[in-house]
Amino acid sequence: MSLALFDLSGKRALITGSSQGIGFALARGLAQAGAEIILNGRDQSKLREAGDALRSEGHTIHELSFDVTNHEAARAAVDRFENETGSIDILVNNAGMQHRTPLEDFPPDAFERLLQTNIASVFHVGQAVARHMIGRGAGKIVNICSVQTALARPGIAPYTATKGAVANLTKGMATDWAKHGLQCNGLAPGYFDTPLNAALVNDPAFSDWLANRTPAGRWGKVEELVGTCIFLSSDASSFVNGTTVFVDGGISACL
Repeated sequence: MSLALFDLSGKRALITGSSQGIGFALARGLAQAGAEIILNGRDQSKLREAGDALRSEGHTIHELSFDVTNHEAARAAVDRFENETGSIDILVNNAGMQHRTPLEDFPPDAFERLLQTNIASVFHVGQAVARHMIGRGAGKIVNICSVQTALARPGIAPYTATKGAVANLTKGMATDWAKHGLQCNGLAPGYFDTPLNAALVNDPAFSDWLANRTPAGRWGKVEELVGTCIFLSSDASSFVNGTTVFVDGGISACL
């Protein structure tokens, strides 16, 4: 009975930004838990490659290419999928980007891109999917936050601002939509070996600093995010709402 709480069979999950990195790992993990997966990204060739890789493992995969920063495009794509294919029961808002520059020199156009990609997309896709979930009286939304939701580092102040905003938007989603049967929560990764962090992973000085700063003593592996995502996507979290779960090796727990 207890394991059945984590079973995603019969559910369909949309993961934004899922052609690589954390998004792809979460897509694979939810598929292994039984979910039908909808991959999303702007690069159709990378999306097709990711879809083929998961299909080769025996999973049912759809590819839905649209720009998450475009409100009309997101809503049209979601509405079309719901009408033509079926319900989206789980949404993982994973799409994101990083730009590292000292705050005093931070380019305003890069700041705007961060706002659109990291926070506006959560609103655009979240609202588009939630409108259908509300009608069904059920749904799971998992917003990918960051250890920078709670902490800051030099050179990424705007990124930190966007991830703090994602956590607060998650609280707002839960506040407005819990009464309709939705559970909306955040998942905050610490430092993981992903393409987004390639520059840091390849910097020995930073990796040494991270190992000393993190109680677990290492970079995270993207597969280590899967269990928490399954929990937040499943019946096991039926009374969990508006919270952010940190999966960070303990880095946010200590000085």
